[in-house]
Amino acid sequence: MKTIMMLTALCCASLALAAEPVGKWNTVDEKSGKVTSEVELYEQGGKLFGKITSLPEPNDAQGKPKTCTACTGTDKNQPSMGLVIIKDFSLEGDRYKDGTLLDPDDGKIYKGELWLEGGKLKVRGYIGFFYRTQTWVRGK
Repeated sequence: MKTIMMLTALCCASLALAAEPVGKWNTVDEKSGKVTSEVELYEQGGKLFGKITSLPEPNDAQGKPKTCTACTGTDKNQPSMGLVIIKDFSLEGDRYKDGTLLDPDDGKIYKGELWLEGGKLKVRGYIGFFYRTQTWVRGK
């Protein structure tokens, strides 16, 4: 009986972890289908954050690590690797909301929301009433 209860508990814990966005996710170019970066989502202080952990081409043409030249504030000219691009998201129902998304390509910061759908992560950024949604796939 104890074995069955333990297996049930482990199974339920595995399902709960699979439904969590924490972990590594691949961002994918919508046109080419190629992976453009790997982002690690993590919890800190009860909020969800995400940082770039891998790039297919981490260095610029001069062989130096790529930096966020378009960013402002403390992110300006910081290395792209390790850059925190998802900040301060709180779980509300089945979605993470009230956080910000940084686009390291143009340095713009967007309000956003994240949620899991069919084993993939939906990442939506807003400008007023307009929005764009990306689909990220679980990394290894």
